Amino acid sequence: MKKMLSTALMAVTVSALALSGCAKKEETKPAASGTPTTTAAASAAPGNASGKDFKIGMVTDIGGVNDKSFNQSAWEGLKALEKQTGVKVKNLESKGDADYTPNLNQFVKDGYNLTWGIGFLMGDSLKTVATQNPNAKLAIIDNVVEAPNVESVTFSEQEGSYLVGVVAGLTTKSNKIGFVGGIDIPVIKRFEAGFVAGVKAVNPNAKVQINYTGAFDKPDLGKAAAATIYNDGADVIFHAAGSTGNGVFNEAKDRAKNGKKVWVIGVDKDQSLEFGDEVTLTSMLKRVDTAVVRVSKDIIDNKFQGGKVVTLGLKDDGVGLPETSKKNVTAEILKKVDEYKAKIISGEIKVPEKP
Repeated sequence: MKKMLSTALMAVTVSALALSGCAKKEETKPAASGTPTTTAAASAAPGNASGKDFKIGMVTDIGGVNDKSFNQSAWEGLKALEKQTGVKVKNLESKGDADYTPNLNQFVKDGYNLTWGIGFLMGDSLKTVATQNPNAKLAIIDNVVEAPNVESVTFSEQEGSYLVGVVAGLTTKSNKIGFVGGIDIPVIKRFEAGFVAGVKAVNPNAKVQINYTGAFDKPDLGKAAAATIYNDGADVIFHAAGSTGNGVFNEAKDRAKNGKKVWVIGVDKDQSLEFGDEVTLTSMLKRVDTAVVRVSKDIIDNKFQGGKVVTLGLKDDGVGLPETSKKNVTAEILKKVDEYKAKIISGEIKVPEKP
């Protein structure tokens, strides 16, 4: 993602996503395209309070910090903040559910100013730790934990997924498209629902095959799921499966080596930067990095507000498509993406959150 930074993006003001002090999402001016314009590094621009005396910890969901997706995006946000403010950041990786509570407690015990739980599955553990440590400050991505010392950040994944559904529906030549999910939980169902709705909006004849692998950390399962879907004639697959989705890319690359043209739509990060333009059609960016930076900066600036829930969607530049979409998505299709984005932001289109 850091490769996506440009001079223009670095000029975006911190206030674009400075949602602190508001119980609801801040009204922000929509961008002119499907591309999010605020970056983690921009949000951590110089000139803010020094973070040298602060410590911020991050506990990953399963999949690890280098999952090429969700956890990695969050960690890159914290590393950008470290570079800009001098705050000390550290992560602890969770190999399974049993690691959540001990990892969270480790940061609290060590006196960290803020402890992050990254992922829906960490909700119960973070609630327990927050309740047992009322003076600690915690935050979570993708779940709502009702506690006075916790800030919760969620996303309108369905809105960004709708836009990549538009891309898939207008790109497919076989009218067969796939969706590979990780664990069947509400956040992933939002990805699925928005994607299918976007496909159907522009291509009613297309069929979307759904496959949940049951894991966010099993690339082999992602590869097998992708093989099944591609074998059934699909030429585009969108994954929302963490590092399991790496297997979807691996399957696509194997097929490309054998002369078969298939596409993958990445998730969370601009995955073309990792897996290349040959198989990456576009990605559904989910600005976990920006969200992590925003709340972490509140700690440094003494503006943290526990008990708050923030939801980031298209109008907040919380989700969208990367600039690199122009490499493989035609200008005509990107124009359609802009049209649908405007309709979603205006409320003309209400994207479903459930299939």
